[in-house]
Amino acid sequence: SQMFSNNDEAVINKKLPKELLLRIFSFLDVVTLCRCAQVSRAWNVLALDGSNWQRIDLFDFQRDIEGRVVENISKRCGGFLRKLSLRGCLGVGDNALRTFAQNCRNIEVLSLNGCTKITDATCTSLSKFCSKLRQLDLASCTSITNLSLKALSEGCPLLEQLNISWCDQVTKDGIQALVRGCGGLKALFLKGCTQLEDEALKYIGAHCPDLVTLNLQTCLQITDDGLITICRGCHKLQSLCASGCSNITDAILNALGQNCPRLRILEVARCSQLTDVGFTTLARNCHELEKMDLEECVQITDSTLIQLSIHCPRLQVLSLSHCELITDDGIRHLGNGACAHDRLEVIELDNCPLITDASLEHLKSCHSLERIELYDCQQITRAGIKRLRTHLPNIKVHAYFAPVTPPPSVGGSRQRFCRCCIIL
Repeated sequence: SQMFSNNDEAVINKKLPKELLLRIFSFLDVVTLCRCAQVSRAWNVLALDGSNWQRIDLFDFQRDIEGRVVENISKRCGGFLRKLSLRGCLGVGDNALRTFAQNCRNIEVLSLNGCTKITDATCTSLSKFCSKLRQLDLASCTSITNLSLKALSEGCPLLEQLNISWCDQVTKDGIQALVRGCGGLKALFLKGCTQLEDEALKYIGAHCPDLVTLNLQTCLQITDDGLITICRGCHKLQSLCASGCSNITDAILNALGQNCPRLRILEVARCSQLTDVGFTTLARNCHELEKMDLEECVQITDSTLIQLSIHCPRLQVLSLSHCELITDDGIRHLGNGACAHDRLEVIELDNCPLITDASLEHLKSCHSLERIELYDCQQITRAGIKRLRTHLPNIKVHAYFAPVTPPPSVGGSRQRFCRCCIIL
């Protein structure tokens, strides 16, 4: 039976003022609103009122979304729409987004991540009509060029967050144009923009004093010169990803320590020139560090862990995978450090050959520890993991173990077993 009859629904409409019904509808998601719109004429009007369509995320329907859907939504929402995600909507192109930009001029947050049909024409439309835009995600829109950044600079002065990861046609000229008009940028994601050179970073350092987050992962041409200008110009920096920027040295860690005391996240995986000397300076000056990815920083030793244990009480996530010089003694200091008891949540030690079960003993007092990675740590045993779990019963332990080789089969040949991944 139906939850209520048409008469009941009519009573609801009479008892509750339109403003209150609209308020109730404003909490519903897209699917539920569309269902409500089919209940009755009165509810259709209420459900499709533009004020209910201020935030829309169509990711769950990405395969079905075509340009006409976006155009229809934009006409329905008009000036009410503040936030729209079209992430992964491969069917949406420049024409639909031009109509959208014309109709939804109050848009503040827009994700076009993975909308691979998008070209510079879309950014031209946004520049022309959407002056209130604050956050724009164009990751993997590989047709985007410097012309888009020039357009955004001219028409979207309030832009605070821009993601152009994997837009590998962008060069320093685009960055120069962008920062001249968008000096209020707080977050810039440039992962995989392989043409960027140090000069691009010098423009950012000179024009973006409020920058908080910068991602330069796999920007292979970046060196110390560019990143030092970022540190000197962006004192509010809290998150830096330079993973894969293999040219950088301890000079970067010194510059961060001297200029960026608020640093919380540092990702420098595969930066093999970094050493204990640089991390010592960093730890002694950046006491708010929470997450560090030091995977394949192959020169670091227990000395770095000692400094982190002393100076970084807020450390939550630490990756030391492939740091082959780390020993149980370094983990002992970490386990006794200020972050250990109620902060440290994740520690990754894959391919650390000197780590033994003693390290697990040192970590058993880390009551907030949620996950530990131990792939290819040859000296870790099942017994050691079992003892750790008696103290931390909810911890996820990821490790490799070689199965016991069975006795020879009849005929004398030995069956071969591959190593298997065990998630405990």
